[in-house]
Amino acid sequence: MSFPYKKNIEKSMKKFYDSLCEKNKRRYAAIESEKLSHGSVNYISALLECDPKTIRQGKKNSPN
Repeated sequence: MSFPYKKNIEKSMKKFYDSLCEKNKRRYAAIESEKLSHGSVNYISALLECDPKTIRQGKKNSPN
C-alpha cells in the first residue's frame, strides 16, 4: 500500500481519530502506521496531529 492517502481519505481518518478516546487514538494510530511502509509513523503522526511517541506507545500496548 502506498502513501500518502488521497485527501478525502485523510480527512475521514482525522475525523474518526478525533472522535476516539485517548486509549483508542493510540491504538488506531498504531494500526494505521502498521499498514504502511518505512516512514509511516511520521506520516500518520502528521496526518492525525499526534506525537510519534503516541504511535509507538500504541504499538507497544496493542494486543497481539
